[in-house]
Amino acid sequence: MFDLKSDYEPKGDQAQAIEKLLKSIDAGNKHQALWGVTGSGKTFTMANIIQGVGKPTLIMSHNKTLAAQLYSEFKNFFPNNAVEYFVSYFDYYQPEAYIPRTDTYIEKDSSINDEIERLRLSTMGSLLTRKDVIVIASVSCIYGLGSPDDYKDMMLSVKVGDEIGRDEFLGQLVELLFERNDIEFGRGKFRVRGDVVEIRPAYLEDTAIRVEFFGDEIDRISEVDSVSGKKRGEMDDYRFFPAKQFVTSNVKMKKAMVSIRKEMKQRVAEFEKDGRLIEAQRIRMRTDYDLEMMNEMGFCQGIENYSRHITGRDPGARPYTLLDFFPDDYLLLADESHATIPQVGGMFEGDKSRKGVLVDHGFRLPSAMDNRPLKFAEYMEMTRQKVYVSATPGPFEFINCRPDNKKYIPWVRGEMSANQAIKLLKKQVSPSQSTDSLESFDVNSRGSTLMVEQIIRPTGLLDPVLTMKPLEGQIDETIALCKDRVEKGERVLVTTLTKKTAEELTDYLLGVGLKVRYIHSDIDAVERVEILRQLRAAEFDILVGINLLREGLDLPEVSLVCILDADNEGFLRNETSLVQTAGRAARHVRGECVLFCDRITDSIQALIDITEYRRARQIAYNEEHGITPESVIRSVQQSLGMNHEVKKSAKDMNMAMVADTEADYNVLEVLAELETEMREAAAKLEFERAGHLRDQIAELKKKTAASKKPAAVKKRDVDYRDL
Repeated sequence: MFDLKSDYEPKGDQAQAIEKLLKSIDAGNKHQALWGVTGSGKTFTMANIIQGVGKPTLIMSHNKTLAAQLYSEFKNFFPNNAVEYFVSYFDYYQPEAYIPRTDTYIEKDSSINDEIERLRLSTMGSLLTRKDVIVIASVSCIYGLGSPDDYKDMMLSVKVGDEIGRDEFLGQLVELLFERNDIEFGRGKFRVRGDVVEIRPAYLEDTAIRVEFFGDEIDRISEVDSVSGKKRGEMDDYRFFPAKQFVTSNVKMKKAMVSIRKEMKQRVAEFEKDGRLIEAQRIRMRTDYDLEMMNEMGFCQGIENYSRHITGRDPGARPYTLLDFFPDDYLLLADESHATIPQVGGMFEGDKSRKGVLVDHGFRLPSAMDNRPLKFAEYMEMTRQKVYVSATPGPFEFINCRPDNKKYIPWVRGEMSANQAIKLLKKQVSPSQSTDSLESFDVNSRGSTLMVEQIIRPTGLLDPVLTMKPLEGQIDETIALCKDRVEKGERVLVTTLTKKTAEELTDYLLGVGLKVRYIHSDIDAVERVEILRQLRAAEFDILVGINLLREGLDLPEVSLVCILDADNEGFLRNETSLVQTAGRAARHVRGECVLFCDRITDSIQALIDITEYRRARQIAYNEEHGITPESVIRSVQQSLGMNHEVKKSAKDMNMAMVADTEADYNVLEVLAELETEMREAAAKLEFERAGHLRDQIAELKKKTAASKKPAAVKKRDVDYRDL
């Protein structure tokens, strides 16, 4: 089913990894792992596995940015197949919450990204109508969604020659939650011009469907451009999907409303019995209002909290999610599994804690607790055959898979028993005290399936050289190392243990004449991307950080990584962190990692063992095939740099407005250009760039509003959070 398009064939370790994993999957094994180093071509291996298995595939990533990168890569690998993107569609999301200590209620507030919502609806439609589907998703795929059966039953199929009145057809569109709007023809809307009805499906980008009637018969169905109205072609039939993710029939909605009202009366009686009259009044008012909206509009704010009633599930039953839209037999690829799997395991408890407070204080009915993400055990049950992909597999992968090389498994080295590994796994997957979802794991079943190494880089690059230096004088030594690399035109990463240390070290290095900046969690995501771009562009030479300088960073210019206080064993200096951090220098031919320590901890020793083993394998491969390692060369991203210049010019223009009577026109022109660029970036899933542009627009509007002529800008008063 899958047609892989690529200009190159598997090289290095890729061929053997693909062969072993396909054989394991064909044998029916549930767990497989690809243990691949940075730069070894794991994504290409994943593409070959998808082609070889030939099943609908879900690829999970632990954040939107990496998911967008995978989506772009797999669209290129499989141009003739349905490659879909399913992540949270909120640009901004503030969940509903209540703080009893201060009696503060926080209402749900969100801004939906229209483009991502379109892609989500496209994903749902593809899974119900096609088999050659690859879905790249974030953890959003384990959160509640409408019933796939309801979604499928609500689909409307029409064909030329069908006898159906125009008004009846319009009524069916309304049941699919399409809205009539003859002026603003947006996604999920339709317009009527005599016997011609034009519908713009929410899951199509720039396409509308024109249905023409002759009396009570469909005479013609055409595909047209949604902007120009130009006809692209005719078709014999078409299938319309619902315009919203949560949709159900009127019969089920009426039945759900009866059930909701019954639960509300029971809850009010419980509160009144306990003398909690405020909570009783609160839940009565909230539920009555929602029921009225559902009766009149077929929808209400927060309707997902009533999903158990709408779908007819039993109390406590798991919610419907995107996983229910897949067929019974599909493949899961967990990218960066050491981060993705723990993230999945932590979602349920966090959601339960927040909603429990809302239910206890009368803001939501108890059934709202059933609108939740999947528990970890439910997730494992619903994802049958899995391939975990990571450069640093965690305890979960080691417990469930049998590595080719057991030398580097903690309990095989004698440093950790299997039971200790299980405890560590529980702590990793379920951060809360409750570990009930993991009780089904059988220690004796570990190692029953396969973990494959992929450590040969086709480019010939080696893992960075490891150098140990004493803690005493580590700052002075770092300065000397940095100056040496800067003189050669290379970049340096320095990792510390705390934010304050990172900031103070940055000030100190600036004082000795080095060009340096710091990065940590207090810096917003857009600025982080700009800082990394500036590092690659040599606007500064040294970047100081804590935990952000790990997986997902592609910095070919970095030749040196300095890890301060490397023997301070803990989360920031464990085996995974050290391997990931050292790997940032693996794309440079002079890559080196300097660890400042007075003792060799277990984590440092593990890093040394793995690095020596991988270097020896790569050197032997290079000698056998006559490969001379060369640094990775990749162009620096220009978009954010261009935005930076636009921001600067916009600022200068804004400053000139006081004296220039024609400046208002210029500012409006800049705002229009920025808005266009922002929409284009959002359509291309370049979220960092779109967010950066959004902030620039907001800043320019704010400054303009304080000038002499604020009304000139108010003509384009748009809520840019929606973009």
